[in-house]
Amino acid sequence: MTVKPIQDKLALLPAKPGVYLMKNRLDEVIYVGKAKVLRNRVRSYFTGSHDRKTQLLVSNIADFEYIVTDTVVEALLLECNLIKQYNPQYNIMLRDDKAYPYIKITNEEHPRLDIVRKIKKDKAKYFGPYPNASSATETRRLLERLYPLRKCRKLKKKVCLYYHIGQCLAPCEFEVSQDAYKDIVGEITQFLNGGHKAVQKELEEKMHQESEQMHFERAAEYRDLIQHIGRVMEQQKVTVTDGINRDVFGYAADRGYLCVQVFYVREGKLIERSVTTVPHYGVPEEDFMSYVEQFYFQHSDIPKEILLPEGVPSGALEDWLDTKCLQPVRGQKRKLVQMAVENAQLALSEKLQLMDKDMDRTLGAVVSLGDILGIERPRRIESFDNSNLQGSDAVAAMVCFIDGKPAKNQYRKYKIKTVQGPDDYESMREVIRRRYLRALREHLPLPDLIVIDGGKGQLSAAMDILENELDLDIPVCGLAKDDRHRTSQLFFKDEDQPVRIERHSPAFYLLERIQDEVHRFAVTFHRQTRKKTGLGSVLDDIPGIGPGRKKKLLKHFKSVNAIKSADVDAFKEIGIGEKLARTIQESL
Repeated sequence: MTVKPIQDKLALLPAKPGVYLMKNRLDEVIYVGKAKVLRNRVRSYFTGSHDRKTQLLVSNIADFEYIVTDTVVEALLLECNLIKQYNPQYNIMLRDDKAYPYIKITNEEHPRLDIVRKIKKDKAKYFGPYPNASSATETRRLLERLYPLRKCRKLKKKVCLYYHIGQCLAPCEFEVSQDAYKDIVGEITQFLNGGHKAVQKELEEKMHQESEQMHFERAAEYRDLIQHIGRVMEQQKVTVTDGINRDVFGYAADRGYLCVQVFYVREGKLIERSVTTVPHYGVPEEDFMSYVEQFYFQHSDIPKEILLPEGVPSGALEDWLDTKCLQPVRGQKRKLVQMAVENAQLALSEKLQLMDKDMDRTLGAVVSLGDILGIERPRRIESFDNSNLQGSDAVAAMVCFIDGKPAKNQYRKYKIKTVQGPDDYESMREVIRRRYLRALREHLPLPDLIVIDGGKGQLSAAMDILENELDLDIPVCGLAKDDRHRTSQLFFKDEDQPVRIERHSPAFYLLERIQDEVHRFAVTFHRQTRKKTGLGSVLDDIPGIGPGRKKKLLKHFKSVNAIKSADVDAFKEIGIGEKLARTIQESL
């Protein structure tokens, strides 16, 4: 059965609500979306003009599927499930799966305070959520100092220190009435619902009383408690007098990034906020609502009101959550939304400016390197290095840099299969052949520049495979090192003389970083391989140290630490000169 071309499938789309799944040529789901009318939404990707991010998504679409639902709300729920299942590359993702913590007063004979991440139907009292886990912890510590509930999970056999300092009623040894617990739980509830001002006032009166009685240490303890309450509980900057729990959302979008700001208003007080910045590929309003939908799909604490900016499609969310989703146009609620939007704009602007500075440095180095070599800007650079110990456990590694930054998900490891003995040239030929045969066969992106960790010999071996076997015209350069194992010369293609490059230039630093990274990656892989065969030692990675010298060193000095701390002259006794001795100690 042959797959119909995309245009043929577009003509068959139904005019019904549902979910669509975009796939790449490897049949992987790269985007999941919902639509009120599938026909219109899916067709829009393949008609008209789009921004650069959406063009990138569309360029990777090789096929699509769809699931029809009865309502938009069903589509919303299905979309959230599928995003969680497939983790698509181009979807707005809520990366942190952990729920926000709550403070819990347990429903037990002897209640206690706890921090949990899920609300259960266990008749306990829950307060929160606290987006900042440290805020929940600090608040619980404060409450435990103020109210003498038990601290231990299981009652001990006798009283502990908390009883002696007045922070526990010691139900392990003394009978505590349920009325006493009821009063304490009521006070904690009032405190967390905004009644901490009354507690502060009461503590101030006690502080003055202790001070008048010359009990200055006790007065200082009350003073510290008052200040602690201020630090923990007075983080809110806005108070709404109606005392309603609500979440306030604001967002900003620019240059393919979406920043979402959430204010958590509990009992009318803005107690906490969270901010998330993620790449996005679609219409900002729709991607923002996708984020909000996933947010409530993962968190069970649904407030009485959700405040959203104007112009976002919130109808399906309101139907699904069965709560008010308001887009206020005036009054204090509008000011809250505007504050969330302004904070999102500031956070996004700061992130983009920091990215620009970093990009200026890295892209500047990439552009400069292209100019020095006389090639187009090498946005994608792939670098290779071999690693072996006298030919045993020979391996190679490739690292990839895109726009001057390491793309670690595209690093590759190779075990040398066809080469016997320590032959760096043939090992390089094998790895280059394997890497780019596969790239051609699977239509993988080809690099703009290949960097070989080695001199003219390794460079010639790589070029021979690329040009004569694979018929690829890719610029290749080699990085030779001096006797102190530092990058010293840059060779390009088949040019006889090294390329002149300033050692302190951004381009040189970029090449040096690439060389260090591929060497690190190759050596790490080699050590892992040697461990499996039982041949590993830190001495193996030192230039000029083979099995014979390694054996002499360990026999003479007994340990690596002794080698590291020995006098240079001590190496002469086993036939190692001053230069190599210093190299050994520097390496260790």
